[in-house]
Amino acid sequence: MLGGGAGVLLLTRPPAVPPKSGAPVATPAPAAPVIAPEKSPSIASELSRPKTTPDKSKPSVPETPVPIAAPSAPTTGTLRISADVADASVFIDRKFIGTAPVTAADIAPGSHHLNVSAPGYDAITEDIDVAIGPRDIAIAFKEIRLAATVAVVHKHAMGSCRGTLRASPQGVTYETTDKSDGFTVALADIETFEVDYLNKNLKLKVKKGRTYNFTDPDGNVDRLFVFHRDVEKARLRYSK
Repeated sequence: MLGGGAGVLLLTRPPAVPPKSGAPVATPAPAAPVIAPEKSPSIASELSRPKTTPDKSKPSVPETPVPIAAPSAPTTGTLRISADVADASVFIDRKFIGTAPVTAADIAPGSHHLNVSAPGYDAITEDIDVAIGPRDIAIAFKEIRLAATVAVVHKHAMGSCRGTLRASPQGVTYETTDKSDGFTVALADIETFEVDYLNKNLKLKVKKGRTYNFTDPDGNVDRLFVFHRDVEKARLRYSK
């Protein structure tokens, strides 16, 4: 059967036409190569792609912090000066700083002279030691300041005794080895307090009490005058 079928196929194929002499034989053009287009990733494929996650088993390296420059240490002092009265003028080393309350910055460490004055009050002067850093200074014009001392001879009706007169805001005290002659009197309880230059005498009379007369051991009435002046200023301030 296979042999018969092959014979039939050969008999039925049309005969090949031989080319005419001199005619060109057409050669079929080669087929152009087919280039497959690049496949672009689809949205579905992107979504289905597994996402990478950081490996937590590996220790994270901390970021190196940027160092912050430390503030430089102060090398001068700062004075904050206040006063218990208005319009108090502040001077440091004879240089006007301002009216209290006032801040004086960049003061070199060491000893300086402070002067504070106010209308109606005695000026307050003192030497201050300035250290590095801030410091508060409160000036009290209304406070009674009194610290005076003078050596005296107390004149009795008969004889005399030596001792020391001391004055403070609490009053005037006469200290002597003769205990029966010593005393302390408050500033408000002094009735008379005066200096007699000609007789070089300092007189003190206690209200409803005794009268005392003192002189300087060396006859220097000026020392009695200074003591008297300081006590009188304190008495005047106390009365106000």
